[in-house]
Amino acid sequence: MPRKIVVTSALPYANGPIHIGHLVEYLQTDIWVRFQKMCGNQCFYFCADDTHGTPIMISARAAGITPEELIGKVYEEHKADFDGFYVEFDNYYSTHSPENKYFSEFIFSRLKEAGSIVKRDVEQAYCENCKMSLPDRFVRGACPQCKAEDQYGDSCEICSATYRPTELINPYCATCRAQPVVKTSEHYFFKLADYGQQLKELIDTGYTQKSVSNKLDEWFNVGLKDWDISRDGPYFGFKIPGEENKFFYVWLDAPIGYMASARNYCDKNNLDFDKVWNSDEYELYHFIGKDIMYFHALFWPAMLMGADFKTADKLFVHGFLTVDGGKMSKSRGTFIKAGTYMKYLNPEYLRYYYASKLTDNIDDIDLKTDDFINKINSDLVGKFANLASRSGPMLVKKLDARLGQLDEQGGRLINKFTTAKDHIIRDYENLKFSAVVRSIIALADEANRYVEQNQPWVTIKTDLEKTRTTLTAVINAVRILTIYLKPILPAYAQKIEKFLNVEKLKFADVETLLQNHKINEFQRLVERIDQKQVNAMIEESKQSQGPQAPAPEEAEAVVTEPFKPECTIEDFAKIDLRIAKVIKAEAVEGADKLLRLNLDVGGIQKTVFAAIAKAYKPDELAGRIVIFFANLKPRKMRFGLSEGMILASGTGGKDIFMLSADTGAKPGQKVT
Repeated sequence: MPRKIVVTSALPYANGPIHIGHLVEYLQTDIWVRFQKMCGNQCFYFCADDTHGTPIMISARAAGITPEELIGKVYEEHKADFDGFYVEFDNYYSTHSPENKYFSEFIFSRLKEAGSIVKRDVEQAYCENCKMSLPDRFVRGACPQCKAEDQYGDSCEICSATYRPTELINPYCATCRAQPVVKTSEHYFFKLADYGQQLKELIDTGYTQKSVSNKLDEWFNVGLKDWDISRDGPYFGFKIPGEENKFFYVWLDAPIGYMASARNYCDKNNLDFDKVWNSDEYELYHFIGKDIMYFHALFWPAMLMGADFKTADKLFVHGFLTVDGGKMSKSRGTFIKAGTYMKYLNPEYLRYYYASKLTDNIDDIDLKTDDFINKINSDLVGKFANLASRSGPMLVKKLDARLGQLDEQGGRLINKFTTAKDHIIRDYENLKFSAVVRSIIALADEANRYVEQNQPWVTIKTDLEKTRTTLTAVINAVRILTIYLKPILPAYAQKIEKFLNVEKLKFADVETLLQNHKINEFQRLVERIDQKQVNAMIEESKQSQGPQAPAPEEAEAVVTEPFKPECTIEDFAKIDLRIAKVIKAEAVEGADKLLRLNLDVGGIQKTVFAAIAKAYKPDELAGRIVIFFANLKPRKMRFGLSEGMILASGTGGKDIFMLSADTGAKPGQKVT
C-alpha cells in the first residue's frame, strides 16, 4: 500500500541570497522526497520564503522600496536558485500570504481560548531617532558581566553571558548609533510550560534524533519559559487581532508558513487540506538545521498542541556546513552563493558530494575542495559515466544499437546489483545517504571489473555476439545504478533514460531486465572538474560581498555593522602595544570560545582571556609571538582576571589570525 507523506524544509529568510550552506538542507530533503516518489509513495514537499521581521523592513527602507517589493524580488531569486539545483517543491510559497495570516490568527485565538496566552509589561530599548523598538540584536553595548565592548543585546561573545538589552552598558542603536531609551510596553506571551509534559512525551517517542533529545533535556531541566510572541510597530508582519500597533513576532508565523503553503497547494489542486495536513492518513516530516531545533522541537509542536493540530511524525535535524575545515568565509571566498556556484560548476556535483557526506546524525559536514574535485572526477566521471561511455558507443557503432541476452556470468553480476536494492532503500529511508553512495560505488566497481575481465574492446574484433552479451550486462548494470542514483542525480538520470530508450525509472524497475532492446545514441553525461573552475568560483566569491541571508533564528540579527564613536590621535597615543610570547595556553571550562593565555611580556607575566578557541588549539599557541594591549584596564571575569588583550584580525569564529611565530621580535618590545 503506497504511503502518503507531507515533507517540509525550514523556510529561507527573504533578506539575502541562497548559499551553499543553506543548500545542505534543501538537497537532503529533495533527495529524500525524490526517493519516496520513486518508491511509488505520494509525497508532497512544501516550503516558502520567511518574509517578516525587522531586517526585512530595514533592508527595504535602505533600498528605497517597500517590503513587499523586496520580498517579491528575493522570492524570484530564491526560486531560480532552487530550480537550478533541481530542488523540486510541490509548492513554494510565502509567509506574507492570506493563508498564513488566517492560520496565524486562528492558532493565536485557539491558544488564547486555551488560556495559554498572557499579557505582561516588558522593558525594551527604543530608538527615538529610528522611531522603533529595537530587537535584541539591534542593540549593541558593553557586556554587563565582563564589560567587553560592542556586544549584542542578548549575549556576550567574550564571556558567554546572557542578559536583556536594557542591561547593556552604554547601549546604542546598531542602525543609527543613537542611544536608545527604555520604554515599557505590554506584550503577549505564550505559556510554553503549559505543554511541558506533552512535549516531553512527544520527544520520548523518538520524535527526533537521540543527540537532539539529549540537548532538549537540558532545556527541560532548566525549565521552559514563556515566549514573547509580539512586537511593537513599526514592524513588517501581521497585526495581532484587536491591536493597532502590535504584530506577531516573525517566529510565530514562520513555521505556520508550512501549513499556509500546504493549504495553498490543496486549494489549487482540489485536495482536502484537513486530510492532507491534519489527519493520520498522511505522515508529516520536518527537515531543519540544528540551530533552530529549540523552535521546532518545543515552540512549534506546543503551538500545534494548544491549537488542536497534529504534530509532525518526526523532526529530522542536520548539522552545519564547513568548507575546508572552517566556517564559510567571505574573505577566503568560501561563502559561495548558489548563483555563483552555478556559473562555474554543475549543480549535480554538489548534490552528489553532499549525499556522500550526509548521515542520519547532526554532525557538521565539511566540503573539502580537493576532495570535492577528486570525488566528482573519480566517481561520477571515472566510474558511473565511464561504464555508459565504454559500452554505449560500441553498441551503437558496431552492434546496431541492440542489446542481446545475459549469459551466466552477466546474470551473476546483475544479481549482485538487484540484491542490493533492499539495503539501499533502507538507507535512503533512514537518511543514511553516505551509506547509499558507498553501496553504489561498490557496485560500480564490480561492473568496471567485469568490463576489464571481458575486454569488449578486444572481443569486438573477433566475436560480435560475445561482445553484445558482455555489453548487455554492462548496460543493465548502468540502468540499475541509475535507479539507485536518481534521487541524488535527477538530470543525470534523465540523460541515461534517454540513452537507454526507457521510461522514467523507479525502484520497482530494478529487477526488470533490458534484453533484445534497442538503445539510442550515447551523449556525453558529465565533464571533469578542472581546479581552475573552483579557483575562479572562489575568487569571484571573495569579490562578492553582498549581504548574507540570516538563518531563520537570526531573523532579528543586525544588518549593518556600525562604526564605533570617534576618537582623537591623543586617545590613540594612550595605547601601549607590546610584543608578548605565549608561555602556556589552556581551555576555559564553561566558555567554548575562550582560551586562557599566560604571556611573557619582557620578563613580566600576564594572564589574558582571548576569544580565539574556535581558531586555535591550545597546543598550537605555546611559543607564538602576539601583540599585547599592555595598558588596557584589567577586568574581572567569572573565569578570573584578564590583564589585557591580544590583537588579532578576522571576522570571528575560526576566521581569526595572529602574528606568525617567526617575527624575530622580542617579548616586551614596544610596537609603534
